[in-house]
Amino acid sequence: MRRMNRLVASAIAVMMVFAGGSAAAADTIKIGAFFDLSGPASFIGTPTKLVADMVVDKINQEGGVNGTPIELVVGDTEGDPAKAVNIAKKFIYKDKVAAIIGPTRTGTGMAVKKIIHAGKTPAFMTVGGDPVIMGGPKLGPFDWVFKSPQRSSVAVKRLYMYLKDKGLTRIALLTASDGFGKDGVRWLTRLAPDFGLEIVAQEAFGPKDTDMTAQLTNAKNAGPQALVVWTIGPAGSIVSKNKAQLGIDLPLFQCHGLPDPKYIELAGKASEGDRMPATKLMVVDALPDTDPQKPVIQEFVRLYTDEYGYHRQFPINTHSGYAWDAIMLVAGAMKQAGTRADDLRAAIEQTRGYVGISGVYNLTPEDHNGLDVDSMVVVQVKGGQFVMAE
Repeated sequence: MRRMNRLVASAIAVMMVFAGGSAAAADTIKIGAFFDLSGPASFIGTPTKLVADMVVDKINQEGGVNGTPIELVVGDTEGDPAKAVNIAKKFIYKDKVAAIIGPTRTGTGMAVKKIIHAGKTPAFMTVGGDPVIMGGPKLGPFDWVFKSPQRSSVAVKRLYMYLKDKGLTRIALLTASDGFGKDGVRWLTRLAPDFGLEIVAQEAFGPKDTDMTAQLTNAKNAGPQALVVWTIGPAGSIVSKNKAQLGIDLPLFQCHGLPDPKYIELAGKASEGDRMPATKLMVVDALPDTDPQKPVIQEFVRLYTDEYGYHRQFPINTHSGYAWDAIMLVAGAMKQAGTRADDLRAAIEQTRGYVGISGVYNLTPEDHNGLDVDSMVVVQVKGGQFVMAE
């Protein structure tokens, strides 16, 4: 079915050529798309690229952008900031793309932020951390950068709302030492007083560490009521397993980057009961019919599973919708304003009420994400799968 979709898209492009009667009609709108297709975060980057293919197929089958098909120019960052910089420069100065989607991780996103700003090319990133859309002397301007996943600050707020509701006021933090983890620490510590929370311990670990028993022991000895972990990838599952091995009887909360069947697979029975903020994609069938996202997410799931069969290799996780939303938002702005860089950037920034997979987006010049806490739910592992948290 996936091959059939691509053939249909190609046929549409050919028909556009003959309909226009000129070579100009054969032009495509190039969008650069770079992700971690190899390296430690390829389990996120590879399915993100597949979703990017899927949404471009859909847009092209429906007539492209005002009659012009989209063409993805794909790059593999390999999780290397230096490679990401080279690819971004290629996209902007050689490929002459109209926009850029990606990359996968906060560190690579920050590495290309200045390049994108200098090249005046709108970029819709699929990274978790906030710095890519934060300004100031240290972080630099973010005029040309947007991102589709929720801000870390929004995820922290959603988690803290849940903790407050459950009467959990003393927490211990265990965070990765990479860019994403440091971004989490920034918001976890800054927002804790707003929710009446006391942080009794802060422990750090390397994102590639394979044992966090020392950090867990220190955290437990501080007497918290709950453990809050901020990382992505296998490290989160290792923390969960180590906690069970140590016999620590405290609730464990992970970040919004870990609602993924892979987390449960790696942590095994230790993950039972673990909770974390997530996109509604993870529990779509539990949403009320009045939720405007429900039919949109259900159609996405149908395409992902029934039409393309991606779920057989990459089960749906909280990251799955990020490239879909990014490309849909860019394409929607192109339909309104065209592909001239300044006009396109302004149109993206003025997007209001786009109902996506990850939330209802309302962007502003100050907020280049456009999602709030109502775009997230808290899920827990129960019976080896994710359900709405009790």
